[in-house]
Amino acid sequence: MTQTEREAMEYDVVIVGAGPAGLSAAIRLKQLDGDLNVVVLEKGSEVGAHILSGAVLDTVGLDALIPDWKERGAPINVPVKHDNFYLLGEAGRIRVPNWPMPPLMNNHGKYIVSMANVCRWMAEQAEELGVEIFPGMACSELVYGEAGEVRGVVAGEFGKNPDGTPGPAYEPGMELLGKYVFLSEGVRGSLAKEVIAKYDLSRGKEPQKFGLGMKEIWEVDPDKHREGTVTHTMGWPLGKNAGGGSFIYHLDNNQVFVGFVVHLNYANPHLFPYMEFQRFKHHPMVADLLKGAKRVAYGARAISEGGWQSMPKMVAPGVALLGCSVGMVNVPRIKGNHNAMLSGKAAAEAAHAAIAAGRGSDELSAYENEVRTGAIGDDLKKVRNVKPMWSKWGLLPSLALGGLDMWTNSFGFSFFGTMKHGKTDAAATGKAADHRPIDYPKPDGTLSFDRLTNVAFSFTNHEESQPCHLRLTDPEIPVSVNLPQYGGPSARYCPAGVYEFVQEPGQEARFVINFQNCVHCKTCDIKDPSQNITWVTPQGGDGPNYPNM
Repeated sequence: MTQTEREAMEYDVVIVGAGPAGLSAAIRLKQLDGDLNVVVLEKGSEVGAHILSGAVLDTVGLDALIPDWKERGAPINVPVKHDNFYLLGEAGRIRVPNWPMPPLMNNHGKYIVSMANVCRWMAEQAEELGVEIFPGMACSELVYGEAGEVRGVVAGEFGKNPDGTPGPAYEPGMELLGKYVFLSEGVRGSLAKEVIAKYDLSRGKEPQKFGLGMKEIWEVDPDKHREGTVTHTMGWPLGKNAGGGSFIYHLDNNQVFVGFVVHLNYANPHLFPYMEFQRFKHHPMVADLLKGAKRVAYGARAISEGGWQSMPKMVAPGVALLGCSVGMVNVPRIKGNHNAMLSGKAAAEAAHAAIAAGRGSDELSAYENEVRTGAIGDDLKKVRNVKPMWSKWGLLPSLALGGLDMWTNSFGFSFFGTMKHGKTDAAATGKAADHRPIDYPKPDGTLSFDRLTNVAFSFTNHEESQPCHLRLTDPEIPVSVNLPQYGGPSARYCPAGVYEFVQEPGQEARFVINFQNCVHCKTCDIKDPSQNITWVTPQGGDGPNYPNM
């Protein structure tokens, strides 16, 4: 096999991913030294196209990075005015009062935002400082140096045939090399996954845990719109089948974010997370809000939930992992964007100091130290036991004990020490024969929708002649193992209808991958019980085109 020849460009720092972590790093680097050459590579068709988040934003990260963000016109305009929390039953609800909750759970002073639009604005700030940003440039490979260090990435490879060979319009892409490479790909990024495995960065850590977050944007009746209202729920419809809950955020322009999160450590392989979300909208509280409303967008993505004890080592020679590539979400607060921004700032400061000292391609240990001992570590340490408690003891005990633990951790003490997560989410999947199938109501087309109809509202597109970016280690396993033993869970856990088992009369079942539907949530890479699916990046610009997620 011949080595592909590529042109190379040298930078001081190469950043993969134009999310809050990557853009914060780029901005901070240029704030510290305007002469540094910094490039940001984004696989989405534009900055923000692949950004999906709740989101109630704690501006602590942005305050540290751009203190005058308000004066600069950041799209952060809807402060939280009302903060509600409910336990749902099938037809009713119980309001959980705010007063017993630790102060860190308070959303007042935070803002309801579209993180896609915040990132678009951050990209403008970065470009004003001289950062080069290239959207539509997927990074398909890492480039290693002679000593095994990460030297850069391959970006902008286009025109492969479905079998992976160069097609007639093949473009080999370029090598973008740097003294340091920052990976800020979001959850379960393909390059970060490779780095974690190559350098054994998760050794001694708990396995990372994940949730699947699904979100719709609705335009509601102005009489029902309550700008600045934040509502979270737990309980129905998931019950004991899985952990998770919902969020309903009223932003401006009569729009409401309606979202649902399912923890991916559920055991029953018959569970259908997307249909749990659709069923949730038929609860009287939600159905009343959405009566006469119009859904305008849909999307989904995985969420890192392992927290403090699951964060891998963040640095290896020449490379640093930022934000959700590490897993910095505060699970009970349902917030990670602030920590992503702080991590980008910390990585930039470490790299700037190293480059100023004449270093390059080594380990930025100062960055890791700042994350673990600074504001990010402090934020995540206090809540480290909430997720394992929920997984171990269920909803109600974890609410009480998790609240107690967060209170005592506010004073630097925990009765529980640091609890372990145990199994990976894939290993938590049970056998189909050991669990009851779940009967889901058919979507009504008004409040609830089938997957393919909703995927159209993610504005997803993939060039069909390229190789499938969802790779099977063994093509026989879906039909020979996952279907008979686990009931073919990929047909259900994917929120975009990518996977299906096709059974024709007199023939064996076939496993079909409709990769054109993929919204890049990475759930398959995480939840497949045989760990047989690897998500890699498709060619640049492909995937969802989220407007205001």
